[in-house]
Amino acid sequence: MHLAHRYIGSLLLAAALAAPVAMIAAPQPQVGIQVRVFDRHHKDYHNWDDREEQSYHRYLAERHQTYRVYVKQNRREQDRYWEWRHAHPDHD
Repeated sequence: MHLAHRYIGSLLLAAALAAPVAMIAAPQPQVGIQVRVFDRHHKDYHNWDDREEQSYHRYLAERHQTYRVYVKQNRREQDRYWEWRHAHPDHD
């Protein structure tokens, strides 16, 4: 019986030590993080979210270009995207 108590005690101690590590390692929801992109030509801001990412993929597909992250595009290519984007608004 004494051996069973030691075993249970060891398990409880291990769980107590592992719990804080598990809480730190768990992914945290990223609430409130927002990426805003400035359109220099139209002088307005756009929220870069999933919808904008889909539009950007559609833009690249229409131009037969391979995907490249927007922020790594040069200024001219970014401006071309926003020209296209203003001509192709979302229809909700």
